[in-house]
Amino acid sequence: MKKIIISDITLKKISEDRAVSLLFREKSAIANCADKIGVDVIEIPAVKSPSEDKIIYKTIAQNIQNAVLAIPVGFINEDVAVAWECVKDAQKPRLQIELPVSTIQMEYTYHVKQAKMLEKITALIKEAKALCPDVEFAALDATRADEDFLVAAVKEAEACGASMVTICDDAGVSTPDDIAEMVSKVKDAVSIPVYVQVSDCINMAVASAFSAIKSGADGIKCAMAGKNALLTGEFSDAINACGKQVNAEIKLNNTKIHTSIDDMLSSINHDEYENSKSISEGKKILIDSDSTVVQVAQAAAVLGYELSDSDIGNVHKVIKQVCEKKGAVGYKEFEAIIASSAMQAPSTYHFETYTTTSSNVSTSMSQVTLKCNDEIICGVSNGDGPIDSVFRAIEQCIGHHYELDDFQVQSVTEGKEALGSALVRLRNNGKLYSGNGTSTDIVAASIRAYINALNKIVFEEA
Repeated sequence: MKKIIISDITLKKISEDRAVSLLFREKSAIANCADKIGVDVIEIPAVKSPSEDKIIYKTIAQNIQNAVLAIPVGFINEDVAVAWECVKDAQKPRLQIELPVSTIQMEYTYHVKQAKMLEKITALIKEAKALCPDVEFAALDATRADEDFLVAAVKEAEACGASMVTICDDAGVSTPDDIAEMVSKVKDAVSIPVYVQVSDCINMAVASAFSAIKSGADGIKCAMAGKNALLTGEFSDAINACGKQVNAEIKLNNTKIHTSIDDMLSSINHDEYENSKSISEGKKILIDSDSTVVQVAQAAAVLGYELSDSDIGNVHKVIKQVCEKKGAVGYKEFEAIIASSAMQAPSTYHFETYTTTSSNVSTSMSQVTLKCNDEIICGVSNGDGPIDSVFRAIEQCIGHHYELDDFQVQSVTEGKEALGSALVRLRNNGKLYSGNGTSTDIVAASIRAYINALNKIVFEEA
């Protein structure tokens, strides 16, 4: 029976799906799991942050024992050398030239026409081939390409030295028959191996993969998890049950594939990161001691913060210190760190005093006194409870209303005299400003947090 090469694209798929980038340990866990279950190729995402990605990918390259390690090289010749630096220490490195072949992708995404794209394919493959003997050409959006141009592109790739070509169904609307027909045409055009990346957008990934194999495909790209991907576990089960019908086999370890994948997914909390809403509402773990500055910035952006480089550096430094003691930082702690470490501003407004009355039979009434430029200002307001009324009183003082995006209170210490910590997020012109306040008096802590956030707004506006 024909052995089908399995190329794992889990790292690429999960990186695309998640609002927050994968942690260092998560990337390593995924790569190690793929290697453990016996995939032939492990694909990693393209380099986005050279200084940090290079460290991560080099570590992965040194740990992969059996599989080929493949990385996309980008769109310009200078990117090829950067990608090669990341995987050159792997036992079996591979460089990937991933370029679109459909008219819509070429013209609207890359702003080139067919002739220029053929030149780009030639230039990048030759540049990659000079560094690495194993070079793959992936024809992105192949199912929407002009058939003649697709054939011309794969022929050009082979002529320039590509070791294999991949045809990708990025649109995700092709039937198994469509995939089979396309594979047949490409197989007739080249003598090198042909891989296929199908989509499960219309729930036909397994059927499309089988049709591709029937038409002569040499490799299939799967993911252990990921939106609209052909799932490794499902494809492995299908091959074990019906592989003889298509005269195909794979070398995946089916006895431990499901348990290994489940263990890996639980360790990276994949489902918790499917969208930013689940992060903020579910209060999931965001970052740990292995997190990079870029990952901290991305996590802050998901929560709505636009931090300067110096603020990100300050937050990252504090996170490192916290994680040395407790291992990881959750949503609430992360926001508290941002509030206390980032966007520090001079105190335009100073909290002086407050008084409040509250009961279960009447609305709360509060008076807040602030100092601004040596001037004492006072505000009085009622509200639904003491916190609401003091916030309204502050607005009376400053003469402006800011949207209260979030308000949190938690105990910092234990006992009757526990120190309380309040976190306030104010939104101004679409941007978030967080403030933190602590006190044994939770109302005072809330006022301090509000004033802390307010001073940041005033400072930035000034």
